[in-house]
Amino acid sequence: MDGRVARVTEVVAGSPKSFDDAVMVGFRRASKTLRGITGIKVKDWRARVEDGKIVEYRVTLEVLFILES
Repeated sequence: MDGRVARVTEVVAGSPKSFDDAVMVGFRRASKTLRGITGIKVKDWRARVEDGKIVEYRVTLEVLFILES
């Protein structure tokens, strides 16, 4: 009986709206390329600031997906 093997890929995504939106942007984009996604983990949260205001919310995601046989 064979076991399952997974891989983790990092994805960096940004949004001018919110951290939640940045997570969704990254997840939607990863879903276009990667099949078999079983989970995501937010590894890092950052924001880009200009003139004293947040102009972009950025996240680094770890995307876990099962390798096909």
